[in-house]
Amino acid sequence: MPIKLPSTLPAFDVLSNEGVMVMSEELAARQDIRPIRIGLLNLMPKKIQTETQFARLIGATPLQIELSLIRMTEHRSKTTAAAHMEEFYRSFAEVKESGEKFDGLIITGAPIEHLPFEDVTYWDELCDVFEWTQTHVHSTFGVCWGGMAMIHYFHNVPKHMLDHKAFGAVRHHNHAPTSPYLRGFSDDMVVPVSRWTELKRPEIEAAGLPILIDSAETGPCLVEDPAHRALYIFNHLEYDSGTLKEEYDRDVAAGTPINVPANYYPEDDPTRDPQNRWRSHAHLLYGNWIHEIYLTTPFDRTQIGQSKTDLRGHRG
Repeated sequence: MPIKLPSTLPAFDVLSNEGVMVMSEELAARQDIRPIRIGLLNLMPKKIQTETQFARLIGATPLQIELSLIRMTEHRSKTTAAAHMEEFYRSFAEVKESGEKFDGLIITGAPIEHLPFEDVTYWDELCDVFEWTQTHVHSTFGVCWGGMAMIHYFHNVPKHMLDHKAFGAVRHHNHAPTSPYLRGFSDDMVVPVSRWTELKRPEIEAAGLPILIDSAETGPCLVEDPAHRALYIFNHLEYDSGTLKEEYDRDVAAGTPINVPANYYPEDDPTRDPQNRWRSHAHLLYGNWIHEIYLTTPFDRTQIGQSKTDLRGHRG
């Protein structure tokens, strides 16, 4: 089944040309089925690139997905055209006022790792988002800084600055092969990493949260928070093949000290084309997340958030 997107959204043509099943809103309206409603709270500066990356993954499942793009209310993007934001995004204030509920919500990363959480200009509203998810979202997926912010808010787990950027395609280990979120995963896998901060295993474990995936080199990667119906991933399985290259080239051009992303280019040679060795696991993870949402979210969307107990069998 396809993902439902506005036919004028840039991701629509990109994904159609890749063979991803996409459906216009007009065609979806004629199907007698309740789609899975997923919100994307996009905090990244490159909005269109990020929309496409996540739409590609959640649109690869055999379910109809309705994707809603959300922005912080007062924060204005400096890198994405105002017309794009106006046409495709709603502010969180609008979404909250509407009272609507979502089967899933993805909260992206943001390039503000160096700031204490409380110094982020939209931190207060983001805390409001986190509270709102407990009554209006069935399952939330916090990504990179978004995941760090969530685990800090709900469990007071701190982030720690690194003395150099964790950067590259890093080998990770599967610690929970029986988890429904890791269904089909191999024992180890490559995951793109791009961050200046880390979370420490003992502090996550002290909060009582299971670590599903981690790396001996870069630490915890995927954490489950059952009490808040959430997953936190601190790395970037959603990245395209060339995303780390774009970040590296940008920093080199700006004269910013940066190491070549490890294990990314063949023989670590940045003159050669990078290799994507994480695509299959990216599709597995987000496909498994969508599958678990499908199995457990109430068919009557108004019941979302009324109980933290999974409601299985929501499809008739």
